[in-house]
Order: sequence, then C-alpha cells, then structure tokens
Amino acid sequence: MKNLFLMSALVLGGLVSANAQSTVKSTINSIEAPKLSEKVGMSPIKKGNWMVGGAVGSLGYSFEGENFNINVMPKAGYFVTDGIAIGLETGVGFQTVKGGDNVWNYTFMPFARYYFPEGASETGRFYGNGKLGISGASATGENNNETSFAFGVGLGYSHFVSRNVALEAEVGYNYSKSNASTASAQNGLGVAVGFQIFLGK
Repeated sequence: MKNLFLMSALVLGGLVSANAQSTVKSTINSIEAPKLSEKVGMSPIKKGNWMVGGAVGSLGYSFEGENFNINVMPKAGYFVTDGIAIGLETGVGFQTVKGGDNVWNYTFMPFARYYFPEGASETGRFYGNGKLGISGASATGENNNETSFAFGVGLGYSHFVSRNVALEAEVGYNYSKSNASTASAQNGLGVAVGFQIFLGK
C-alpha cells in the first residue's frame, strides 16, 4: 500500500512538473520583444496624410549672446503630395541671458518639410525642414515685449518605431531680428529631439 501511494505521488508530481514547464515555455514563447523599428516604406508620408507631434526638447546656443535656450515646439502638417508636407509650428521657450534677465519666448511659424528619397530605408527617412514666421520675447522683470521676424532651416532623420509613430532628431540654423530700431540680428545652431504621429489611410 505504501509503495502504491509513493508511486502515485511520484507520477502525479511528474505530471504537475511537466505541465508547469509546458505552461512556462508557452508563456515565454508568446511574449514578444518590443519593436524598435517598423518597415513602413512610403505609406506614412503619402499625399492626404497628416503629421502631428513636434520637438519635446530643443537645445540651442546663440553666438552673439552666449546663452542657452530650451523650447517645446508642437507642430501639425498635411501632405500636399507624396513626401512633402506643409503646416504650422508653434512654440514656447526659456532662454538664459549671460549677465541679464532671463527671457520667455514664443514662435508662430508656417513650415514645409521634404522627405528625401535618397538614403531612405523601409524604417526611416532623412528630411529637410524650412520655416518662416514671427517670434516674440519678454524678459523677466520687464513689461516690454519684442516681436521678431524669424526663419529656420534644418536637416533631420525620422525613425519609425511603428506604422504611425516616428522618433526624430534634427539639427538646424535659426535667425531672428526684432522690430526694435536698435536691435541686431540673432542667429545660431540648434538640436531638437522629438516625435511625429502620422495619420491617414
């Protein structure tokens, strides 16, 4: 009787162990590693699609003022033809000024973006950006506001992590000149990192 009980316990233990191993293996096999890229080709940048997103952080350096700035720049655009989008970029930012008051600024700039067919892959594309509009600034502790003519150009890369989402990095040149009679032009280089969501067919 004792042997029969021991044999039954061993068989039952073996069945439970085999079932547990099978369950663990099937669970591991069903877990997919997160995707780092998606083969999308031309589909996100086709005529009639929309792009919404922007730079979640933009760092820049001014040659004239020796100061740094950080900006948040949402944008939305519409593809008027394959690979070419036009739209509007807005932004708010903060600038440190060496030996002076810090500055809050804003931008309102229509833009055009062109995705280069050269160097393209199924998961990413290089693009060129051009924008033209106005920017404004207000120094802390002062009541006066300045409005400036502004434009910028940039070169970036979109890496698609899914069918509709791309991570982006862009380097660019920015120029602005205030409407004040004594103001001088400001220009500098900037680096932006952000994302875009592509909506369409």
